[in-house]
Amino acid sequence: MDWQLLSLSFITVFLAEIGDKSQLAAIALSGSSRSPRAVFFGTVAALLLASLIGVLLGGGLAHFLSAKLIKAIAAIGFAILALRIVWSEGD
Repeated sequence: MDWQLLSLSFITVFLAEIGDKSQLAAIALSGSSRSPRAVFFGTVAALLLASLIGVLLGGGLAHFLSAKLIKAIAAIGFAILALRIVWSEGD
């Protein structure tokens, strides 16, 4: 196993999820429920499934597109999302 890649993946996803909408939703759900353990396992399962889908799609796309092109598409997507957030703040 590539431990450096594992560490990089963990740190990247961990930092991206701190303060994310999914974490805020988990906080709200656990605060309003009587079973925070169920909320924990539900959010863990959801993150695992979302990550699995991302890994499978990324692996599949890598057979057809170069890594550089995939990174460029991701960067453009994030830039578009950022611009939409900035422009919608005034609404």
